Amino acid sequence: MKDPIVEEIRKAREDHAKEFNHDITAICADLKRIEKECGHEVVSFPPKLLIKGLRRPQTAH
Repeated sequence: MKDPIVEEIRKAREDHAKEFNHDITAICADLKRIEKECGHEVVSFPPKLLIKGLRRPQTAH
């Protein structure tokens, strides 16, 4: 069963990507422009640093 909200979001995402010929750099630049102009506080977190020598446990597939 298709979720109409998910379908609407996917269509909006595809329409936006088409505006920029699916150029990810241009899409991201436009999203950052929209974010800056929206007037809402945007929260971003610093990247998590990896500890050298530690590995993520392997999981069975």
